[in-house]
Amino acid sequence: MNTDNTFQRTVLVVDDEAVNREILGSILEIEYKVIYAENGRDALEKIHDSASGAGSTLSLVLLDLLMPEMSGFDVLKELKKEELLSDLPVIVLTSEKSAEIESLKLGAADFLIKPYDLPDVILARARHAIKLFEDAKIIRDTEYEKLTGLYTPEFFYEFAALYDSRHPLKKMDAIAINFSRFHLINELRGRKFGDSVLKALAEGIKILVKEFSGLACRYDADTFYLYIGGGNSYEQMLKILQERLSCLLSPSEMRLRMGIFTDEKRSLPIIQRFDHALQACNSLRGKKGGVFRLYDEKMAEKEVFDALLLKDFESAIAQKQFKVNYQPKFNIKGEKPVLCSAEALVSWIHPTLGRVRPDLFIPLFEENGLITMLDQYVWEEAAKQIRKWKDDWGLTVPVSVNVSRVDINFPEFSDFISRIVRENNLLPSEYMLEITESAYTEDSRLIIDVVNNLRKCGHKIEMDDFGSGYSSLNMITSMPIDALKLDKAFIDNIAAGNKEMRLVELVLDIARNLEVPVIAEGVETEEQYKLLKAAGCDIIQGYYFSKPLAPEEFIKFVEK
Repeated sequence: MNTDNTFQRTVLVVDDEAVNREILGSILEIEYKVIYAENGRDALEKIHDSASGAGSTLSLVLLDLLMPEMSGFDVLKELKKEELLSDLPVIVLTSEKSAEIESLKLGAADFLIKPYDLPDVILARARHAIKLFEDAKIIRDTEYEKLTGLYTPEFFYEFAALYDSRHPLKKMDAIAINFSRFHLINELRGRKFGDSVLKALAEGIKILVKEFSGLACRYDADTFYLYIGGGNSYEQMLKILQERLSCLLSPSEMRLRMGIFTDEKRSLPIIQRFDHALQACNSLRGKKGGVFRLYDEKMAEKEVFDALLLKDFESAIAQKQFKVNYQPKFNIKGEKPVLCSAEALVSWIHPTLGRVRPDLFIPLFEENGLITMLDQYVWEEAAKQIRKWKDDWGLTVPVSVNVSRVDINFPEFSDFISRIVRENNLLPSEYMLEITESAYTEDSRLIIDVVNNLRKCGHKIEMDDFGSGYSSLNMITSMPIDALKLDKAFIDNIAAGNKEMRLVELVLDIARNLEVPVIAEGVETEEQYKLLKAAGCDIIQGYYFSKPLAPEEFIKFVEK
C-alpha cells in the first residue's frame, strides 16, 4: 500500500456489494487514495462534497450500474444534468455488455466488466481515464480566458488558422476592439466594476460571433480580437457592443475603438493580419465615442516608417541627432510681457529623413518603451543648458521638461532628476517638471507620492495638457501641483463671450481657488493673447511670441 498521500489522487468506488468494493479497493490503493459509497445516493453526496471542497478532490469514479435506492444510470443522469462529467471521469462497472451504449450516451469514460480483469488491467484503465480527463481539463482551462469566457490568444490563433483551412474562399475580417483609457474605469470606479464592464463587452462580442459567424478572444487587458465574416456593417457591430454596455456606462464613457484588416487573398499569416487590425485601432487614440478604421496603404507606409525610426533610435541618441529647443514662456500679469521661463522640446534631425516632427516619434516611443531613454537624454541636455546660460549670461532661465506616464513608473526617476540637477549645480526651482493630466489618472497614488517627494526637494510641478483628459474636479483639488497648463485645444477657438472662452474663464476661477497660476500654451494670435490677459491668465506660451528655438537663438529674448 502506498502511504505517501502528498500527491495521491482520490478514487471513489461505488458498489452495493461489500466484496466488490474490497476487491477494487485492494487493487487501487496501491496507487490511489480510495473512498467508498454503498449506493448511488451516497455516491452523489460524496461527489458534491468533492466539488464544494468539503471532501477529498476526486480524480475518478468507479460506478456500479445495478444498485438499490439509486442506480448507476441515475447517477450518470444527475451528473450530466449538473455538467460535472466535464471534470470527473466515470468508469462503469457492469456484467452486461448491452449497457455500454446507454452508459456512453450518458458520459461514461470506460468500462470494467464483471468478473474483473487482472489487477494490472484495472490500474491501467484507471490511469488512462484520469490522464485523459486531466489533460482535457488543462486544455479547457487554457483554452478560455477566465473573466470573459472568450478564447485565449493562443487558442484563438489556432482556431482562426483552422477556420481558414476549412473555408479557403470565405472573406474574413480581422478586427481589433479596444476600450480606450480603460484604466480610468478601474481608477475612478474600482476594479470590480471594471471587470463587470469587460464581461459586458465580452457578452456583446459573443453576440457578434453568433450573429455574424466567427470567433473571438481577449487579447490583453482591454483589447479583444474578432475573426468574423467580411462585409458586415461596422456601425451596427459597434451599436450592439454599446447596447451591452449601456446598463453600466453613459454614452460619453463608452470609448470603443475598432480596427479592421481585410485580406481576401489570405496572403498574410493570421497573427500579422491582427497586428494590422490593432494598428488601425491604435490610430484612433483620442477619438471619442464608437469609431472604427480600416487598415489602408497609408497605414502600411506608416508601419514601414515607424520600423525605420525604431531601428535608428539608439544610433540617433548616440550621435545626438535629437535636438533640444526651447520655447519661451511669458508672464503677462504686468503692463508688458516678461520672459519667465522656457519649455524644453525635442526634434529629430534624421540623416536621411530630415526633420522628423515630435508627434511622429514620441507616441511611437511611448508604445515601444523607448520614451524614458529619450526623456532622460532631453532632461540631461536641458540641465546642461540651464547651467551654460547661467555661466554665459549670469542669470537663470528656469526650464520645464516633459515627464510621461511611463517615466513615473521608472524606479530611478526621482534619483535621476536629483542627480542631473546636482551635477550641474542647479537649484531644484530652476528645473521644473511638466506631467500630463492623463498621467495623474494612471496610478494616482503612485504619482502623488512621486510628485510630493519632488516638491519637497524644491521642484515646481506643472500639470500639462489640462482639459485634454478625464480628470474630475475632485481629483484636481487633491493633486499636488504648482501650475495648471491649459491644453492648446482650449485656446484654438476662443472668442469674446463664446462657450470656449467661458470654459477657459471657469478653469481660471478654479486655479485662483487652488492658488496656482495658469499657463496657456498654443497661443498664436493677438486676439487670443488679449482675451487671455483680460481673463486673468498668468503665463503664455506659443507662436504668438516665438516658436521653439535653438539655444543660440534663444538669447535674443534675454537681451530684450
